[in-house]
Amino acid sequence: MKARAILLDKEDNVVTLTVAVKQGSDVAYLSDGGEVVIRAEEDIPTGHKIAIRKIAKGTAAMKYGAPIGAATADIEPGRHVHTHNMASMRGKGAQHHER
Repeated sequence: MKARAILLDKEDNVVTLTVAVKQGSDVAYLSDGGEVVIRAEEDIPTGHKIAIRKIAKGTAAMKYGAPIGAATADIEPGRHVHTHNMASMRGKGAQHHER
């Protein structure tokens, strides 16, 4: 049985797991109407993200079709994408103004 994940936007390079997966498990998600399967390269908890394409160090992890963080190391497909290898881009250089 394959674990399931959700691709939120065709531009995303991560999918969100609906269940926890163990290293070596197949993870399936729908893309352009077809099922895509990738192999989890490590244990990943429920609700966390897994890379579906290589994310080079310094480039954006994409979810919802928008950047959610910058990779702090190269992240290969099938790897867990979380705070250990991604830094938030929220608030970087943002200016807050009260109205």
